[in-house]
Amino acid sequence: MIGSWRRRAEDCLQDIWRTRGPASTLLSPFSWLYGRLSARRLARHAGQAWRAPVPVIVVGNILVGGTGKTPVTAAVCHFLLARGWRPGILSRGYGTRPGASARLSDQSGGSAHLGDEPALLHALTGAPVAVHPQRALAAIALLQAHPDIDVLIADDGLQHTALARDVEIIVQDARGIGNGRLLPAGPLREPPDRRRHADWLITQLGPDDVPPDSVPTDIDGRPRQLHLHLQPDTLTHLASGQQQDWASWRAAQGQTPCSAAAGIGQPQRFFAMLRLAGLALTQTLSSPDHQAPSPDDLRALPPGPILITAKDAVKYAPPYDPRLWTVHAIPAFSDPAWLDTLETRLQALRAALPHKQGIRH
Repeated sequence: MIGSWRRRAEDCLQDIWRTRGPASTLLSPFSWLYGRLSARRLARHAGQAWRAPVPVIVVGNILVGGTGKTPVTAAVCHFLLARGWRPGILSRGYGTRPGASARLSDQSGGSAHLGDEPALLHALTGAPVAVHPQRALAAIALLQAHPDIDVLIADDGLQHTALARDVEIIVQDARGIGNGRLLPAGPLREPPDRRRHADWLITQLGPDDVPPDSVPTDIDGRPRQLHLHLQPDTLTHLASGQQQDWASWRAAQGQTPCSAAAGIGQPQRFFAMLRLAGLALTQTLSSPDHQAPSPDDLRALPPGPILITAKDAVKYAPPYDPRLWTVHAIPAFSDPAWLDTLETRLQALRAALPHKQGIRH
């Protein structure tokens, strides 16, 4: 009951944030206050930023809700691993209770310990992960535990300016900047012009999405702009661990009536991806972001396979519903060469850094 209420509240806010209607205008004084306080906090933390002894990449957004940060973070990490880098991942650890010290994937890779997105990133990449609301503390702990790390990737760390960064990647979706207003009158955490200062601006588009307007660049040409589409790659049967590629699974079960469930920021995007890939969905089930659909809700779905997101899958524990299949989606970038450009930038940054002699506090 609480979950369905939260989902309706999230959808209602998204409707308000699409235009500058009466409800948004009524909230605009609070947006002004939010903007002043947020700008002051970001500036204060930036003036005290901790500098890691390795290059730092930040993947974040200025738009509230699921924009696609996690797939981009995973893609960057996979690419760097394939090129011989040793990346570590930093995150806030949403849903966990932070303590004085960071939580490490060395201790446990489960979502109860790390949070859903960090646990998913660790499972997808195998890279070591540290979580803490203060990203600098997470970075210090991770580098102490893994001194061979030579690049850090901060997932959802754009507004955490207390950690100095070398590369910024902003991820948005077809909403662009929504109605252009800051929270709570609009969906923005920072003003729209913030996107101009990123190194890359990546827009995730669903099957029916129209790209938002491009962003004017600064004199140095930033940001580089590209699109991504998610497409299903493999599926894992949660109860047995059996894995199949998308084409094989569709050939075997794609004609069976199927349902899909998602507890992510933009669940309709997941459902649309499945339909575009050729699946006819009998029923769909949405729950609030970071809250996987409950077992009771899943049992109420019609007979047949139930497809879920990888982000939701890490939250379930045995005994699993035997109908659950986890969909592993991969990003297709409009300009795949952007990752080569990113690596060239990292190589230059690494060469310019002093020889690493342990962690500087």
